[in-house]
Amino acid sequence: MNWTTVEQLVNAHLGKTFPAAQIVVRVRGDAVYENAFGVLDPQSAIRNTQPDSRFDFASVSKLFTVAAFMTFVEQGRVALDQRVCEILPEFSGARAITPYPDPLHPGKFIAVTPPNDARVDAGAITFRQLLAHNSGLPAWLPLWQLAAREKRRATALACDFSYPTGARVVYSDIGLILIGFALECVAARPLDQIVHERVAAPLGLASIGYGPLPPENVAPTEFYAHQNRRLCGEVHDENAWSFGGVAGHAGVFGNAHDLAAFGEALRTNRLLQPATLAEMTRLQSQDGAVRRGVGFALWSPDPGAASHPLSAQAFGHLGFTGTSLWIDPPHALVVAGLTNRVYYGRENADAIGAFRVALHRAIVEAIDPKSKIRD
Repeated sequence: MNWTTVEQLVNAHLGKTFPAAQIVVRVRGDAVYENAFGVLDPQSAIRNTQPDSRFDFASVSKLFTVAAFMTFVEQGRVALDQRVCEILPEFSGARAITPYPDPLHPGKFIAVTPPNDARVDAGAITFRQLLAHNSGLPAWLPLWQLAAREKRRATALACDFSYPTGARVVYSDIGLILIGFALECVAARPLDQIVHERVAAPLGLASIGYGPLPPENVAPTEFYAHQNRRLCGEVHDENAWSFGGVAGHAGVFGNAHDLAAFGEALRTNRLLQPATLAEMTRLQSQDGAVRRGVGFALWSPDPGAASHPLSAQAFGHLGFTGTSLWIDPPHALVVAGLTNRVYYGRENADAIGAFRVALHRAIVEAIDPKSKIRD
């Protein structure tokens, strides 16, 4: 296997799109490529990125929440088609459909559907709909701006909807925050303990866990003006940070070696039963080129999607900080790619998007030069 194109690609983005990266590729269970690139923090004492350096997974954390949740589904302690209100009674009642605040443009709002007088019955929403991102919940709310933790929790449970259930697919942090709340109710334990006991510990993933962490060997993320400091070892996501660094949608740190091992455990059913993974990777909702399973993003026909160079059976997830995990069963392939692209701010989304597509294309070419790569 020739990894020259992969290394040239990563090096071309170093110092521009991200200062640090780790790439791990597993094929049929073997780690066929594993490398660390760049420096963790160019603006302070130079420290090269190491294989054991930890990155903020951002929304790739959701896969750990979902995996833990599905272990309870397998035990019959919760069900995908169970109404959320049966575990979280506050999540009930008729809700208005309203625009939600734009997370990338403060002061602006996103209207998923035109203004109307329709109402959504929150009490009818199921866990499957939360995990397929078609429940009607908004993508995001500025919970972190509320002073009290209980107020943040109550606001997530009582929020308005953004569209009629099933009418659209809107990727929602709020939905996964509710999944985290539900897990804590079912298990009567904090979410970080649940993920450790149900996912990280059984698979021997020593680097996987929630912050805060000692910063010495952690990739820093963004300089937050409202805190007048660069975050390092503390979760980048404001809402997760406001919940003490532990939330259903974000908060997990780790290295690419362990993230790839997690992906391999999913691919080979070491963690979940084959029927469970089959249901999770079955098409649950679709909106244009956006295709969702249970917790997973599925392969997209959009040439600009990270999954596009992979097979049509691929599934995975992206993280806002510049992270990703993709599993491609026909190729017996797992790709874990970690970067700290938000070190340079939030304006390089196009660059990290193009990098992901090119990375996956280069990896498929390296492992199977005769494969027909999608353009």
